[in-house]
Amino acid sequence: MTRLYLISPARIEHPSIFADELRAALDGGDVAAFQLRLKDVPDEAIIRAADTLRPICQQRGVAFILNDRPDLAVKLDCDGVHVGQDDMSCAEARRIVGPDRQVGVTSKASRHLAMEAAEAGADYVAFGAFFSSSTKPVTTPAEIEIVEWWSSLMEVPCVAIGGITVENCRPLIEAGADFLAVGGGVWSYKDGPEAAVRAFNELFAAHGSADREP
Repeated sequence: MTRLYLISPARIEHPSIFADELRAALDGGDVAAFQLRLKDVPDEAIIRAADTLRPICQQRGVAFILNDRPDLAVKLDCDGVHVGQDDMSCAEARRIVGPDRQVGVTSKASRHLAMEAAEAGADYVAFGAFFSSSTKPVTTPAEIEIVEWWSSLMEVPCVAIGGITVENCRPLIEAGADFLAVGGGVWSYKDGPEAAVRAFNELFAAHGSADREP
């Protein structure tokens, strides 16, 4: 069954204030992972946010993933790291974080890149963007068929990312995405983060129930 993978806002000016939003989101239901994805900020800002937010996630059994920085993922005792195609190779990230932390790899809309990442030992591959996003311009639009193809052939889980909301996510669930990575679709949801997580989980459960019907 599909699960939710939360992506942080691109800026977290006050981690202790955002911590309340994160707690509310996690109160809404099952969340597999939370990725701290802060762009163009000094290391001190990443460290401060991670030290505040990581315990909230780990105490609830939610994997805490750091974007781009395997070195800091080790230093800050994160559960894993996510690397993009412009960051470093999966093999290099794995060398830095070791065998016990997760390594996720952005594959954009490329079957070739995804297969390379899986062969290199990635714990998951991420496809996207599927929809326009308020946080990241769509440079490589992905077709939902790539999720269907991957989930029918591969055991390595796939994450769908890019502009995903409660309103538009059904085709990705039906295509077999293992995880939906969602940022603005949770933090900017009209009824708040807790309601967003609850709504996503209701959709996941409904699809899982339909799958089980004879």
